[in-house]
Amino acid sequence: MSTLTIFSSLPAQATETPVGHSRPIPAVLGADLEVPVKGGRLVTYANLDYAASAPCLEPVSAAVTAALPAYSSVHRGAGYASQLTTARYEQARHTVRAFVGARPDDAVIFTRNTTDATNLLARSLPEGTTAVVFDTEHHASLLPWKRSVRLAPPAFPGAAVRAADEALAGIDGPKLLVVTAASNVTGELWPIAALAHIAHRHGARILVDAAQLVPHRRLNLTALDLDYVAFSGHKLYAPFGAGVLIGRRDWLTAGEPYLKGGGAVRSVAADVQEGIEWHDDAEPRHEAGTPNVLGAIALAAACDALSATGWTALVREEERLIARLRAGLATIEGVRELSLWGPDQPRVGIVSFVVDGHSAREVAEVLSGEYGIGVRDGKFCAHPFVRHLLGTADGGCEDDTASAVRASIGIGTTEEHVDRLVDALRDLAAR
Repeated sequence: MSTLTIFSSLPAQATETPVGHSRPIPAVLGADLEVPVKGGRLVTYANLDYAASAPCLEPVSAAVTAALPAYSSVHRGAGYASQLTTARYEQARHTVRAFVGARPDDAVIFTRNTTDATNLLARSLPEGTTAVVFDTEHHASLLPWKRSVRLAPPAFPGAAVRAADEALAGIDGPKLLVVTAASNVTGELWPIAALAHIAHRHGARILVDAAQLVPHRRLNLTALDLDYVAFSGHKLYAPFGAGVLIGRRDWLTAGEPYLKGGGAVRSVAADVQEGIEWHDDAEPRHEAGTPNVLGAIALAAACDALSATGWTALVREEERLIARLRAGLATIEGVRELSLWGPDQPRVGIVSFVVDGHSAREVAEVLSGEYGIGVRDGKFCAHPFVRHLLGTADGGCEDDTASAVRASIGIGTTEEHVDRLVDALRDLAAR
């Protein structure tokens, strides 16, 4: 049986459920996890750390389990298991492409995570490319570029568009605007459509870090006219070590192969110094070696599950819970929510805050040890941005006091989890 035949026999990707027909929101593994707290009691874990790594969806676990019995090599094996695994891997590529509304000719390159995807693109940029990036970005977007222009945190969304406009206008040669779709610190949504328009007006391209957006909102790369999008499986309920870079092929096919090895070459001369013919197609060119097949299958299964559920139900439930959390935090004296653009800016299910008189690490440890609540504390791999929000922009990276607490929600979060966090913080602030 040919790979094409196997491929055509695989289940078609899911599409969003039509309006008026709802499917249940899929469950996550570990929803009934019990953890020890002070005094030796066991309580059900309140996982409020989705922005770091989301738990695995049950349909994702099922897809990986179904693929394991026939797991084999991809692309170069003639046996049935190899052909089937290859078909599943390539089906995953098509599913992810559809999930983000990519153009038919866009490359879909599987990576380890968003950081890996961003570094892959950085290695593929034309010589002399200047990246324009805001200081509000995750380190994955701040650090990989050979040449960059750094922009200060904008005071409001329109100021971000204006700053990008001015910066790009002053750059000659190839240029790339790099921006997040949703902040991993505050959850605030960025005006990526307007930024893409500005980038293209100056002959630049745009890379969007969508790691914190795609678990929470629909993304349509084509409608937004984005050039490149990167995101991670472990934030999309598929914690199996895969991420993806999606976007225009020309820079990727012309760039140096990200990894040099098996699969990235068409041929190697007897004397390697005499010649290597690299693949001129972006996917094999940058996916040398045996790829993370199960990670790609898991990522695609998560895309299918979210699309089949429909974004309306997911967004409605998230907005209800995040509003409940933010309203509760606002009632606690000494708790301050961090925000770049104010409380009314649309956001995904992420809230960062500080508690007067307590370090972020102390708050996180008390929440875990006494209440069974998991949150994140620190600078969230966004040191310049967190220091800006805290008013400690002149401090060094070693300043552990310049940190915050981040609570993030997703599928599996309940009202009880939210209320437990608010009650715990109220108790802690009163001590």
